[in-house]
This record gives sequence, structure tokens and C-alpha cells, in this order.
Amino acid sequence: MAGETVADRIDAARAVLTPIQAATGLTFAAGIAFVLVFLQDPLAHDAMHNFRHAAGITCH
Repeated sequence: MAGETVADRIDAARAVLTPIQAATGLTFAAGIAFVLVFLQDPLAHDAMHNFRHAAGITCH
């Protein structure tokens, strides 16, 4: 949707996801952040960047 906001997406996810699924997603996101922040290896960064795009996450 053109006018969709992050808050809209969070509200939609709350309606569909169980607390366990939400916790799993947050844990996965924290793992990605840890790898990118603490490793900062260009190869790891590029791999995670490409994975995010493959998963449909827009980052630009």
C-alpha cells in the first residue's frame, strides 16, 4: 500500500502473530544486528544485505 506506515504494519502483525512468533522474529532481527554491528566484515554485511532483499525487506 502507498500510505502504509510502520505502525500499520506492526498493528497488522499483532493481529496475526502469536507472542512466540513475534519473539522469534525479534530474536532473529537482534541476531542480524549483532552480526552487522560487531563483525562489520564486508562479506558478512553483503550477505546479510542480500538476504534481507531476498526476504522482501526494503532497506534503501
